[in-house]
Amino acid sequence: MTLLARILLSLLVLGSGAVALAQGAPPVFRSTRIVVESRGHGPDVILVPGLASTPEIWRRTADRLDDRYRVHLVSIRGFGSLPAGSNGAGAVGAPVAAEIRRYIQEQRLVRPALIGHSMGGQIVLRVAADQAAGAGRVMVVDSSPFFPALIRPDATAADVEPVARLAYQAVQFLDDATLRGQGRAMGVELGGAADTLFDTMGWQGGDRRVLAQGLYEVMTVDLRPRLRDIRVPVTVVYGWSPSDRSPRRTLDAMLRQAYRGLPTPARFEPVAGAEHMVMIDQPTRFAAAVDRFLR
Repeated sequence: MTLLARILLSLLVLGSGAVALAQGAPPVFRSTRIVVESRGHGPDVILVPGLASTPEIWRRTADRLDDRYRVHLVSIRGFGSLPAGSNGAGAVGAPVAAEIRRYIQEQRLVRPALIGHSMGGQIVLRVAADQAAGAGRVMVVDSSPFFPALIRPDATAADVEPVARLAYQAVQFLDDATLRGQGRAMGVELGGAADTLFDTMGWQGGDRRVLAQGLYEVMTVDLRPRLRDIRVPVTVVYGWSPSDRSPRRTLDAMLRQAYRGLPTPARFEPVAGAEHMVMIDQPTRFAAAVDRFLR
């Protein structure tokens, strides 16, 4: 290489470095409500756990994706071993959704895919309804914009509120063993959505006040009026059973009714043999559903 060529190459390298410095790397994201771990390279996928869950429920999914996608694993403060932070007072779902929107904007993610389980499904619906967040597509896993409607389509938040208040108190004052024993009874009140929650990896505990508030919101928050604001594709994945003895046999019709307010009809993906923890109950079938979603 001639001396002139070396000088020109040096100028090009220095120039590209100056451009990178001018643009700047995204700032380190700090939040008193969530923690986000990112890994891999490629299109962005954000994974949000449900009530009392941590990113452990997504580990197998993340391991499959991180060679093709940049995966962002969200931890909600107050779930698992994380201190409650700002989630220790007031609402949880709406502020957490706002922090995920802030994360998307500050980290300059381009049309990320959002995948949320249960309460996390409601959170990603909130994010997608705010079009400024720039979501690319949404998958909700065993989640409903209003859980009580899965057992009574004409139910209102006011109808459920007294039961939700009792559930709030139960989570505050009962130990984990007692809660596990009462899990299925609570699942009935949630339209079957928590039918195995207390007996699987899904219930990883946490700060009692945050858990109680989260359950209260899952039972009373009605996001159906927000569906009309979601302008991106939505996929609904859920555990299903052909058995007449399973309440999940009728879940398909109930979910289609719950999501009818979307401007573009959702894609529904029943996963036979799974219950609430679809990604754990049927990992191979769930992985195939995720691949179809991200295509």
